[in-house]
Amino acid sequence: MPKIKTHSGAKKRFTVTKTGKIKRGHAGKRHLLNGHGKTTKLKRQLRKAGFADATNVAQVKRLLPYA
Repeated sequence: MPKIKTHSGAKKRFTVTKTGKIKRGHAGKRHLLNGHGKTTKLKRQLRKAGFADATNVAQVKRLLPYA
């Protein structure tokens, strides 16, 4: 059997934890971070990583075959 290629976009966005959960970053953290953009509370919450929803886990794991 040939090797399966890892999806390049997925490997940049997701990591698999030791327990098998899919860790991801939050959206909305690129611009409009000061002044009228976002509150300090929201920016602080966006810093923390989130986990992929259960409905998407199987698809992400298919894109990351060796993770």
